[in-house]
Amino acid sequence: MKELMGDLSRGEFRHVYLLYGPENYLKLQYRDKLAKALLPEDGGMNFNIYDGDHLVEAEVIDQAETLPFFAERRVIRLDRTGLFKNSSELLPDYVKELPDYLYLIFTEDEVDKRSRLFKAVQKYGRCCEFTEQTEAALSQWVAGLLGKEKLRIRKSDVEFLLARTGTDMNRILLEVDKLIHFCAGKGEVGRSDIELVTSDTVEDHVFDMISALAGHKRKKAMELYADLLALKEPPLKILALIGMQYNRLLMIRELSDQGLSDAQIAGKAGMPPFAVKKNRGLARSFEAARLKEILASCVQTDEAVKTGRIGDRLGVELLIVDLSA
Repeated sequence: MKELMGDLSRGEFRHVYLLYGPENYLKLQYRDKLAKALLPEDGGMNFNIYDGDHLVEAEVIDQAETLPFFAERRVIRLDRTGLFKNSSELLPDYVKELPDYLYLIFTEDEVDKRSRLFKAVQKYGRCCEFTEQTEAALSQWVAGLLGKEKLRIRKSDVEFLLARTGTDMNRILLEVDKLIHFCAGKGEVGRSDIELVTSDTVEDHVFDMISALAGHKRKKAMELYADLLALKEPPLKILALIGMQYNRLLMIRELSDQGLSDAQIAGKAGMPPFAVKKNRGLARSFEAARLKEILASCVQTDEAVKTGRIGDRLGVELLIVDLSA
């Protein structure tokens, strides 16, 4: 990303860019900045967008070979094409010798770095990966957003906010915007404001459900399950999230038993430190062996539903009843 920022600051550009990775907010921000820098005025006839995996490479190349209309550049933006995971026949060779007027901008969620197209862009253009931001970077970003509106926030409250939102910057921005409007004129954002204004995620409901299961509170767990169904969440997705949460608890429990700190656990488990902190207490309420048994039950339920031996909604309900016993 630093190299891309350098290109933008210098106004010196490669003819083909690939922006990829799970951090959509930054990825799309820089995609649009790049397109704007290449075509400062409204691109009009010189700016083309292809979105989705149904494009025909030959058609893209035909468009690329069209000279720009009363301008120096033609920019073609290609979003979520899947060409960096599936086979691309024509573009790997085409990007080797692009016309001087032509600039291609690819944005993808996932890529195969072994693909011909990835290697070609890497050699003749620039590949920029956008990974999830660290807790420190997100905390600084949140404080900066609030600071622009003359609102202070304690470090512990930023951590509390991130524990509720997760690392998705689009979701964080949405919740921070709500806090800015709610706390306008107060000078500070506090924990009570965050609890009142921000929305619970599906993952929060699942976390609360597992907390209820750990405390053998079957009625509470079933109420939370009913809430998720009311939100139109498919039972199999809920089951998958339950499995993911128990797997997270197992990793935290096993690494914690090895004497690792929160930061070390976060690094090895591939999760932000605030997620470790949030889940550590719950993880301690289970033995590692029990967590493995629960994960096996989740797999068995998933198999039973997918093979038609039981309905999806009933299958998850029976699992909740079993885990709360």
